[in-house]
Amino acid sequence: MTEPGQGQGPERAGSRAERLRNWWRPEGMWRRGIVLAVLAVLLGVVMLLHSRIPNAVGNLGSLLETFLPWFGLCLPLLLIAAVLRRSATALAALVLPVFAWVSLFAGQITDKAGTGGNLTVVSHNVDADNPDPAGTARDIVASGADVVALEELTSTALPKYRDGLAKAYPYRTIQGTVGLWSKHPLSDEEPVDIKMGWTRALRAVVTYHGQPFAVYVAHLPSVRVKLDAGFTANQRDASAEALGEAIAADPAKKVFLLGDLNGTMNDRSLAPVTSQMRSAQGAAGDGFGFSWPASFPMARIDHIMVKGVEPVKAWVLQSTGSDHRPVAASVKI
Repeated sequence: MTEPGQGQGPERAGSRAERLRNWWRPEGMWRRGIVLAVLAVLLGVVMLLHSRIPNAVGNLGSLLETFLPWFGLCLPLLLIAAVLRRSATALAALVLPVFAWVSLFAGQITDKAGTGGNLTVVSHNVDADNPDPAGTARDIVASGADVVALEELTSTALPKYRDGLAKAYPYRTIQGTVGLWSKHPLSDEEPVDIKMGWTRALRAVVTYHGQPFAVYVAHLPSVRVKLDAGFTANQRDASAEALGEAIAADPAKKVFLLGDLNGTMNDRSLAPVTSQMRSAQGAAGDGFGFSWPASFPMARIDHIMVKGVEPVKAWVLQSTGSDHRPVAASVKI
């Protein structure tokens, strides 16, 4: 007989440690999980060398780059699998993809918002099938933006946007299926040819308290993922090149680009545009700023980009009747 609680603590502790050692079995931890280790290394290599993946077959490189941030979801899955497999090799191999993801995206998950912005802009693909254009117009007005760009306007819904935005935005220009509304005077309004055969881009000059700046509104061609054709982005890529050339040739010192580019900042095919402009979300946003699809955003294909202007804050607005969410930015003019 022993007194309660006497003589059993060390034994319990010893048996618990023994069970843990037996479960992990150090003598085999480097031989187990080779497949998991290979998968981890491949994941890291894909993220680090994503720009080297060719677009020649089905635009595979652009497709991967569109959803590149989501590769991070594989990391906890591989970690759990490595622990369950009791593999030191797999755990060590995880260092590479973790480093790759952090180096690519760690700066985007922090809040970089500042203060001092004096001009707010909003861009929104309002969706041709939007069931409530009037409600979307009210949501736009409630944002308090100074300048608003709308894409995918239809002849049926356009009168409702005109009526809903008229009081708050006395200046507007509409070219094809894109439009620009402003609280400040507009001038030099014109369509921009992005090689589509019809107008889905415009340029105008906004004069803010005596300071002019150029604003481009663009809606690049849609892309699809098809089994027989891959990532069908060739028409979008050609339009991106034409848009980039127009912006590069613009004499204005301050330039904004607002619109749905049907691609992310990571997509190399948008380089004709992204290489010469700053993303407001990337410079002053909080998180990734995904905008599409509205019900469960997975990618930021709606953009506010600037040149010669300092972004101060960028964010995503609440859903409207569209399948895209509006994006907003505050800048310092």
